[in-house]
Amino acid sequence: MKKLLILAVCFATLAAQAQLQMNFGKESPLQKLQIAEMAIKNLYVDTVNENKLAEDAIKGMLEKLDPHSSYSSAKETKAMNESLQGSFEGIGVQFNIAKDTLLIIQPIVNGPSEKVGIMAGDRIVSVNDTAISGVKMSQEDIVRRLRGPKGTVVKVGIVRPGIKDLLTFHIKRDKIPIETLDAYYLIKPGVGYIRIGSFGATTYEEFMQALMKLQVKGATDLILDLQDNGGGYLQAAVRIANEFLRRNDLIVYTQGRSSNRQEFRAHGDGSMLTGKVFVLINEFSASAAEIVTGALQDQDRGIVVGRRSFGKGLVQRPIEFADGSMMRLTVAHYYTPSGRCIQKPYTKGDNANYEKDLDNRFKKGEFYSADSIHLNDSLKYQTLRRKRTVYGGGGIMPDYFVPLDTTQFSHYHRQLAAKGIIINANIQYVDKHRKELKKKYPSFAEFNKKYQVPQAILDEIVAEGGKQKIKAKNQQELKSSLASIKTQFKALVARDIWNMSEYFHVMNEHNRVVQKALVLLGKGT
Repeated sequence: MKKLLILAVCFATLAAQAQLQMNFGKESPLQKLQIAEMAIKNLYVDTVNENKLAEDAIKGMLEKLDPHSSYSSAKETKAMNESLQGSFEGIGVQFNIAKDTLLIIQPIVNGPSEKVGIMAGDRIVSVNDTAISGVKMSQEDIVRRLRGPKGTVVKVGIVRPGIKDLLTFHIKRDKIPIETLDAYYLIKPGVGYIRIGSFGATTYEEFMQALMKLQVKGATDLILDLQDNGGGYLQAAVRIANEFLRRNDLIVYTQGRSSNRQEFRAHGDGSMLTGKVFVLINEFSASAAEIVTGALQDQDRGIVVGRRSFGKGLVQRPIEFADGSMMRLTVAHYYTPSGRCIQKPYTKGDNANYEKDLDNRFKKGEFYSADSIHLNDSLKYQTLRRKRTVYGGGGIMPDYFVPLDTTQFSHYHRQLAAKGIIINANIQYVDKHRKELKKKYPSFAEFNKKYQVPQAILDEIVAEGGKQKIKAKNQQELKSSLASIKTQFKALVARDIWNMSEYFHVMNEHNRVVQKALVLLGKGT
C-alpha cells in the first residue's frame, strides 16, 4: 500500500511537471521554481512548511540582488509600518524595565494611562491578572500584552511608591502617536535647533509645529540635526526640503532600469526661505536624511557639518502579499540635484562586506581625519548656485568635517552602557528622588545651570562595573569616561523629569558637531 502511495505521488509530480512544461516551456525559470517546490513538498524525506519554503526562496532571490531589497514577515511588516506611520495602539507610557520590573518613566500626555491616573514612578506588576514582574518575562512579551486594538480594555496592577496596597486600573487602549522628531529648542538667541530621528508619516507636521514655535521665539537661523537618522519616507524628506528652497528648485530625482526619471521640485512656499541653515550628519545618517542634506547642499541653501553619511541611495517599492508579509524591491537610485548618486558602491550578493563598510571606514581612520577619505576626481560635481565642488561616490561629504570624539565615548564607557549599568543607576536614582528634584528645580533652565551628578552615583556606577569585570585601562580613561558619564546621567535625569528636548539640550553642550555649527554661525559662515 505504501509503495502504491509513493508511486501515486511521483506520478502526480511528473504529471504536474509535464503540465508546467506545456504552460511555460522548457527554459522557463518559473517552471523550475514550481517543479522544485512541488518535488520538495511531495518527495522530501521529512515534513516541510510550504510557507517557509516560499519565504526562503524569496529571501534567497533578494539576497543576490542588492543590500536593501528585503522580505519581511507579516509580524515584521506590522512593526515596521507602525514606526513609520506614526502610531500604534496601546496604553501610552514611556517605560524602562529594571530588575525584572516595568517602571513607568512618564505617561504620554493626554494618553490613556494619564487619563486614568497612572503616574511617573509607578510599576506595572500584572496585566489582566497575569504577573509580569519577577517572572523573567521578555520585554517583547510584556509589550504584546499591553498593546491591543483601540477601544479594548486592559487591566493592570500597579505598585506605587508610598502606597501599601496594590492599585488596579482599567485602561482603554487608544492610538498612541510615535514622534519622529527627537527634540527642538532655542539653542541660542535667534537660532533654533531641531533634531529629526527618522522620516515617517507625521514628520513634516511635527517639524512644522516645532519650526513655528521656534520662529515665534525669534529664531531666524536653524540647526537641523540629522545625525543617526536612518531615513524613512521619501515624501516626508521632500516636504521638509521644500520649506528651505525656491520655487522649482530640484530636491531629488530617481531613475532605474524600468523606472523613468522622476523629479521632485520645490513649490517656493516654504517657511524657511531665508536665514542660515546648518545640517548635521554622521555615518549613520542615511536615505531620506541624505536626500534633505544633498538638496540643501547642492542648492547652496545649507552648510553641512559632521562626517560622511551612510550612502543609502536605493529606492525600494513595497510589494505586499495576501498574508500581510511584504517584499521591498529596489527599483531605482536616488540622485541629488547636481546629479550625484547617493548610493555607495556594493557587489551584488556580497551583503557581508557591505555591512562591514562602517567598520572598514573606522579602521581606515575616516572617522578621525578628512584626509583619510580618498575621493575620486572623476566623481567631482558642482553645487548649482555657488559652483562649489562636491563629491559623489556614496553618501554626502560634509562641508566642514568634525572628527569622532574618542574621549567622549571610551571603551570603558561603552561597556558600562552596553551592560545597562548607567541606565539602571539613572532609573533607581530618579525613582527615589523624583519629587525632591522637581521641588528643587522647578524649571529646566535652573536644573541645567545648577544640577551636579552626586559623586556617590558615579562611585556606584564604577563599583557595579567592577563587579561585572568592567574596568578602565588607566586613570586617564577613567577620568575622561566619568566626565562623559556625568553628562549622560544629567541628560537622562532631564529626560525623565521633562522630555527628550531637555535630554538633547544637555547632550548637545558636549556634542562636537553641534558646537562646530554654533562656532560657524558665530563667524557668519
